[in-house]
Amino acid sequence: MTGRAQPYGLRPLLRASCRFVLAVCLSALCQSLFACEAETNGWGDEGRYAEAEFSNARGSSGQHESWVPHDAQLTLHAGFTRETDEYGHRVLGHVRDAKILTIHVRRPGDDRITCPTGVVLPQGQVFEDIAPRLVDLDGDGMPEIIVVQSEQSRGARLAVFDRRARLLAVTSYIGRTHRWLAPIGAADLDGDGNIEIAYIDRPHLAKTLRIWRFEKGTLTEIASKPGLSNHKIGWAHIPGGIRNCGDGPQFITANHNWTRIMASSLDGGAIQSRDIGPYAGPDSLNHATDCP
Repeated sequence: MTGRAQPYGLRPLLRASCRFVLAVCLSALCQSLFACEAETNGWGDEGRYAEAEFSNARGSSGQHESWVPHDAQLTLHAGFTRETDEYGHRVLGHVRDAKILTIHVRRPGDDRITCPTGVVLPQGQVFEDIAPRLVDLDGDGMPEIIVVQSEQSRGARLAVFDRRARLLAVTSYIGRTHRWLAPIGAADLDGDGNIEIAYIDRPHLAKTLRIWRFEKGTLTEIASKPGLSNHKIGWAHIPGGIRNCGDGPQFITANHNWTRIMASSLDGGAIQSRDIGPYAGPDSLNHATDCP
């Protein structure tokens, strides 16, 4: 009897121990979910940054924002920090390269930031860009982050990260050191529901417009055309961009010798460009993005 009574008497203790361990585990889980909230402490206040409001369209099931109300309007911030001269190209004049892409989310009326994260590049790689670009590429209501990333021996490429700082897609590197690309913008150029991203490949040398389609998490080049540019060496800005005056998106750039303003669009899988006026400085490219 005695031998049987002792293990029977331990059952309540074991059950209590299990409940305690479960409570500790649940507490740790909750802490891990809410630990991704923090005071701002300067996040996004240094370096060059961009921000975009978005709706938590899918509820982010299984992700850190899953506890945010379904219709919450959030603001995503993405910025470059830790400036560096290790690459030494200086194509953007006084705008220096950066080693870190910082990403965080804010809720309206809340000074805390949600799930701060970032990308820290290794030696020999930099973000060679003016500021991140925030575009909803996959149609889920939440923006992705588009940046120019350069590597010491292979030059620049376009890279796409999600708000968790996960690398989603990249273009190919240009292939040589100190060879750069200047982004123009992103839009659905042909109405098929997929977003295309355009940039000028080597705006000081090759002067080639390239268009890449983002589809199912990959980037695929779909068209290119030489004879266009949107940047001069030493400029700390990239003039021009995208306009839509009712007949579809158009990319605004200069021609190859910087005498004319060109509007380019994707038509039947090919790039069509037309002259829309004289080039009279970078502001004339910016003004051309406004519809007449």
